Amino acid sequence: MSATSGQDESTGQDALAGAPAPAGLRALRATALRVARLWGMALSAVWAYKTRSFFVILGVGFGVASLTLIVTAVDGAERKAVEIVEWFGPDAALVFGGNFKKQAVGARTVTLTMDDLRGIRQSLPGAYLVVPMRARQDVPLKFQSAASQGTLVVGATEDYAKAWNWPLVEGRDLSEEDVRLGSRVAILGDKPARELFGEASPLGRTFMVDKFQVQVIGRLKYRGATGGGGDIDDRVILPITTLTARFNMDRRFLMALRIKFLEPERMAAHTENLRSFLRMSHHLAPSQDDDFSIITADEVLKFLSVFKGGLVAFLGVTAASAMTVGGFVLANLFSISVSERSREIGLKKAVGATSQDVMLQFLLEAALLTAVGGLVGLGLGLGLGQLLTRLGMLQILFSWKVFFLSLASAVGIGVVFGLKPARQAAGLDPIAALRGEG
Repeated sequence: MSATSGQDESTGQDALAGAPAPAGLRALRATALRVARLWGMALSAVWAYKTRSFFVILGVGFGVASLTLIVTAVDGAERKAVEIVEWFGPDAALVFGGNFKKQAVGARTVTLTMDDLRGIRQSLPGAYLVVPMRARQDVPLKFQSAASQGTLVVGATEDYAKAWNWPLVEGRDLSEEDVRLGSRVAILGDKPARELFGEASPLGRTFMVDKFQVQVIGRLKYRGATGGGGDIDDRVILPITTLTARFNMDRRFLMALRIKFLEPERMAAHTENLRSFLRMSHHLAPSQDDDFSIITADEVLKFLSVFKGGLVAFLGVTAASAMTVGGFVLANLFSISVSERSREIGLKKAVGATSQDVMLQFLLEAALLTAVGGLVGLGLGLGLGQLLTRLGMLQILFSWKVFFLSLASAVGIGVVFGLKPARQAAGLDPIAALRGEG
């Protein structure tokens, strides 16, 4: 190899080592530096105009808080609907006396009878489990120094837990013998079990239901749902004969019937058969409304769907209004800011900033403010949601979808409403701007 060749090779390596970056890479670096500088200027401007920034963040924050409530409440409602259907049972119906949908003032609500119970058990196709129920509201419970006020006491027949798909964490269900003998035994819901006995097992212990004593034979699993305006875990189950005798209740009538069917895929037909049977049993004419109400899992889903739709409509209007107001606040304050900052804009253009640079800086300021407003609104919405959850008004379910949707909506508001003042700033003549004529 010649010396010249070696020098060429050496020169080639040196050239490679010190070669300038490709044009595309240089342009990318320049763009990154330019955006970084503009970002720094945007941060400085946001910090310099604190009052403007506060009002923009507040306006956007309220809108995002409403949006957060919509998404989290809808997600929570959907999850709760699935849970309710699971524990209610797709193969079950719950029948109450009285017509909830068309209940006239003063109309009789105690319409289910023992004859209905016997007829359904003997004649209704597909029904394999029928549990009658009576109930007494707001019954005091007491064990030594511990007490539970306002508890629902339900009287039922054997297989109550089975009929409600409600597992027992310990003990046993009511038996046919308990009902026949009118035994003073009880199954406790999770809430009274904890209030009376704490973390200790209640099995075998005796406590007072109103003015008579009963023994605990079982404890229901915690469900954590609300229904009928109260905590569903706040209940005590007694044999229906015991409840009827101790509270001197009318033996002819029932509050409700819990019915389970074979072939759950045929629930629509089962429900119609049940309705026809009860109308015939109650001697209702074709022109008369039902004097009973049948609830199935489908009815629960329909109710939740209507509730969810109303919630979305109400909060949606609130969110749209608040975010639009926030956007107009941003646009107006930025338009005023263009006039106030005309000398700054003129100076930047005089030292080489392009109209595109000025417009991009204003858009970055708007996006930064609305992004902060989005985070503030997200926190406000989740905090309010937790409060509503604790009050039992809504069930809030956080997900990352909420985070990204809230942030994207906020930044979108910033870009859309910040575009006009950004263009206004970019279009200023530098000489006129330096003279303060912007």
